[in-house]
Amino acid sequence: MRSTVRSRMLALALSGCAVVALAGLAATPAEAAEQTPVPAAEPAPSGTQPSHCATTAADTLGWGRPTRQSDFDGTSLPPDWHAYGPEPGHDKKGQRTPEQITVADGVVTVAGDEQGDTGAMSWHPGQQYGRWEACVRSAPGAGGYHPVILLWPVKEDWPVGGEIDWMEISADDRQDADFFLHYGENNDQEYGTVTHDATEWTAWALEWTPERMTAYVNGKEWYSTTETSHFPPGAMNMTVQLDMFPPVFGETSMQLDWARQWALPESVPAQLSLAPGAPATGQGDLHPDRTPKPLDELPAAAVPDGAGSEARTGRGD
Repeated sequence: MRSTVRSRMLALALSGCAVVALAGLAATPAEAAEQTPVPAAEPAPSGTQPSHCATTAADTLGWGRPTRQSDFDGTSLPPDWHAYGPEPGHDKKGQRTPEQITVADGVVTVAGDEQGDTGAMSWHPGQQYGRWEACVRSAPGAGGYHPVILLWPVKEDWPVGGEIDWMEISADDRQDADFFLHYGENNDQEYGTVTHDATEWTAWALEWTPERMTAYVNGKEWYSTTETSHFPPGAMNMTVQLDMFPPVFGETSMQLDWARQWALPESVPAQLSLAPGAPATGQGDLHPDRTPKPLDELPAAAVPDGAGSEARTGRGD
């Protein structure tokens, strides 16, 4: 999510897209305590932490076992997750630094402080078309920080490469979330919003096919578009950002319990990626050495198990 608040509001005025409110989707703490987690389509690997998200799009819609999965066990990011920075933050304000990302007890925390130091991280390799889901909660803020889950163009060719913000929260109380689909050289946008208590653990999901793009919250559809001319033209990778919009009035954080990705029959694997554990960037013009490289220039470990031959011979960007 790289545009300004003003451009967001202009997009809302111009797009004419419906604003969707799904009040009551989040369970109360008492209800949540009584819920039994829905079994996954496939057993979780041994040793992983129980999920904080009881209801998911994958379970509700029968997506089956993911192609890739991160449960964030251990004390550092998995090697296919790449912290940004140190570098300028969103709109070149503040600073993104790996020091603001910590891993403990099966959860990743991305924190932002009063000085504008924050974190962002990307998941490689990406793909064109597919499904993504993440279990996330966002602490209330005092002003200045937006928690965001998005797909970003692997080729770093924004804005023509597109952008899909499938959870962006600007409200300090974290009681609603926005969807932004950026497209075209003028950074035009589709927009929608959903009422939901994002301070609770929530499963946010996106399904992107050649015909349709749909966002889900705890397994319920809340935004969809079939304007295929607005869809990104190439491969995208999942990114998590706590974006700073000055002025900042206090510290806050967002947390991930897990992230999952599914390839579809139509999916096209990316032909660019990062080496395991390599730093990433949101400022490719400033740090070209941190941008994704052709797969044949990277070690085999940069391609997930079972996807090597497909990714190395596919049509993705």
